[in-house]
Amino acid sequence: MRISFLTLGWRSLWRDVRAGELRLLMVAVALAVAALTAVGFFADRLKGGLQRDARQLLGGDAVVVSDNPIPEAFLAQVQSLGLQRSQTLSFPTMARAPDAQGGQTKLVALKAVQAGYPLRGSLRTSAATGAPDTLTREVPSPGEAWVDVAVLDSLGLLPGQTLMLGDTALRVGRLIVNEPDRGAGFMSFSPRVMINQADLESTGLVQPASRINYRLAVAGDDTAVQAFVDWVQAQILANKVRGMRVDTLQGGRPEFGTTLERAEKFLNLVALLAALLSAVAVALAARGFAASHLDDCAMLRVLGLPQRTIAGAYSLEFLLVGLLASGLGVALGFAVHYGFVTLLAGLVTTSLPAPTVWPVLFGLGMGLTLLLAFGLPPVLQLAQVPPLRVIRRDVGGLKPTSAGVLGVGLIGFAALLLAASNDLKLGLIAVGGFAGATVLFAALSWLAVKLLRYSVNDSTAPTALVLATRQISARPAFAVVQVSSLAVGLLALVLLVLLRTDLIASWRQASPQDAPNRFVINITPEQGPAFTQALKDAGVAQFDWFPMIRGRLVAINGRDVSPDDYSEDRARRLVDREFNLSHSAQLPEQNQVTGGRWLPDEAGTISIEEGIAETLKLALGDELTFEVGGTQVVSRISSLRKVDWGSMRANFFAMYPVAQLDGVPTTYLSAFKAPATPGFDNQLVRQFPNITSINMTTTINQIQGVLDQVIGAVEYLFAFTLAAGLVVLFAAVTATREERAREYAIMRAVGASQQLLRQVQRIELAGVGALAGFLAALVASGVGWALAKYVFDFSWSVSLWVPLLGALAGAVLALAAGWWGLRDVLRRPVVQTLRQAAT
Repeated sequence: MRISFLTLGWRSLWRDVRAGELRLLMVAVALAVAALTAVGFFADRLKGGLQRDARQLLGGDAVVVSDNPIPEAFLAQVQSLGLQRSQTLSFPTMARAPDAQGGQTKLVALKAVQAGYPLRGSLRTSAATGAPDTLTREVPSPGEAWVDVAVLDSLGLLPGQTLMLGDTALRVGRLIVNEPDRGAGFMSFSPRVMINQADLESTGLVQPASRINYRLAVAGDDTAVQAFVDWVQAQILANKVRGMRVDTLQGGRPEFGTTLERAEKFLNLVALLAALLSAVAVALAARGFAASHLDDCAMLRVLGLPQRTIAGAYSLEFLLVGLLASGLGVALGFAVHYGFVTLLAGLVTTSLPAPTVWPVLFGLGMGLTLLLAFGLPPVLQLAQVPPLRVIRRDVGGLKPTSAGVLGVGLIGFAALLLAASNDLKLGLIAVGGFAGATVLFAALSWLAVKLLRYSVNDSTAPTALVLATRQISARPAFAVVQVSSLAVGLLALVLLVLLRTDLIASWRQASPQDAPNRFVINITPEQGPAFTQALKDAGVAQFDWFPMIRGRLVAINGRDVSPDDYSEDRARRLVDREFNLSHSAQLPEQNQVTGGRWLPDEAGTISIEEGIAETLKLALGDELTFEVGGTQVVSRISSLRKVDWGSMRANFFAMYPVAQLDGVPTTYLSAFKAPATPGFDNQLVRQFPNITSINMTTTINQIQGVLDQVIGAVEYLFAFTLAAGLVVLFAAVTATREERAREYAIMRAVGASQQLLRQVQRIELAGVGALAGFLAALVASGVGWALAKYVFDFSWSVSLWVPLLGALAGAVLALAAGWWGLRDVLRRPVVQTLRQAAT
């Protein structure tokens, strides 16, 4: 027989596609590629948008950001290099309407600018609500304020009317439509008020302990900008300047990327689970495909076709199938990614450019790797089928896949998944967890099959149960594959359910009913008695009252500390920023001592929150040096505290257990539940104009709105994982369809009724599904704990009901998949099945 592998491969592909034998393989590959490329297209467009708009997002070519005023030496260096410069100051404060317009108050993000702002990009403003907006290179004139429309809506004002800021009154000028360097997401919840720097002093809002963000933006020749950046970084390093950083075009706006970081991790996790499930589905479907073609290949061998031609033909067929399925997956992923753009519209404020070709190439590579790594190995065995199988059906069966071939495929697939995860911990936990789970499932299911033989008494148990037990124990290899496959599929589904119900629920945890909904800061010591009396007069009986001290950690055990001493990002940020310190002789009621002891009025000691201690690698007895208002305060860690952050009470990372701490600049913080009295907030701000009152109810609602968008995107992609899981369940249940048909035919030939065999099938499927669900739930709890602790930074608690619910869900899903995939097995005529088995 002379025929080329190209011709044979094309003919086989056409025949198998028409017969529907490749349908399951194509669906599994398309689902995996669609899930991964949907996230890939979105991430690629987002990255391109950030790179394109980097200068506008920065407001210059480079920006020095500091907690303290920019030193004069920095300004002199800018001038010497011939660069343009623009300085801005920003901080949260309260704006209010005049009493004649109702006296309403609103927390705003105040920004003081000077001529030339912004250096890159332009402000977009309008004259009134609904009026056409225009680009402008101007800034507010002295005595004028430009505001977001939300400020006017909240305060009941109109353009041209008066806005009160601290001790001064400003005329509302234009409405801000777009501010290029504002940032996005969580960083800018409060509406903007922009004023000229010449008006800042007259407001009286800047106090000694005020937390102000100072920004110096520069622009000019790239060489000069780079020279300035290098000089600033050298100054920060040489002088050990704290609370200062340089943002460049390469770094972009770090907070913009951080806003989407957690959402991207969720989306990558769901996409990885879909790909892992698809790998299992491909392996099962390919093995079933190979088993159904054994007889065909045996006949080709009888007709003299060489093994290399058969191997080449099936390799070509699978290559073409992989390209077709991957192409469909890429097209579907491109369509799906528009859903992310819509669902995350609140986080993505820039118009996104067209995607690059990288997600397409990655999707095609992933699809081909998936099919060739898990689908081709069992199919290549078809080339080795002996011609003797034509007359002896007991020879030439499929053997376990070569460890070398499977190993190379697994390594390639795992490498692609790790690349797709964009997070090493997430990728290792997901890929490694599933790999370990597969081995564990196989070992435990083999042990369960062995124990099954001795757990059912043939003389006393129902006939259907006895037959089902014998069915499973008679083919232990099939049972192990079936249980393991079902367990892997259910593992992904259970894990996502746990993530959805526990992790996201923790993320969206609402404040307790009696929690404070107002946090007031910047209360001066002189205002303390009058402020607390004002609360009592308004009917606020309970309120938190703590001093607030700004301090920077400068040394640990006498050794200077800097961000370079730590590799973890959170630790670097903590060391680089100023802490909000406090002191109290009594342990706050929502705190719990977990190490050491809290002794009231113990001088020279400090108490640290246990999470911060772990991040900064601090231990009991360590000596900490904080720089507070130019004075260094040295204290020994005497206790570690567990803080209930969900209580929404006033909490601090570091507290001195003393009633008084003299010689340091102090303001006060108060947290309370505001009374329902109309005008309470307005009256408080009018009486104490320098305070900042934060309405946490509004803030939490805004945060919840953003989280709803992220959760909607995760659930949107979850449909792919659900579909991939159902494909796995279907493939696992139907993998032994022909063996079941022959066994049932023999039992029916010797007198077994169809009703009895239906009971046997149900018991077998329910038992296998329950075991798989139980194992999957146990492992999902462990993987979920690892993801919660090391990736998403959530507290994790799993109910004892999870394994039982997992077993129940597994049994139900296995029965449903069995009903759909095996419903025709019991309907086949016995003679037809036996003849097919004999030929």
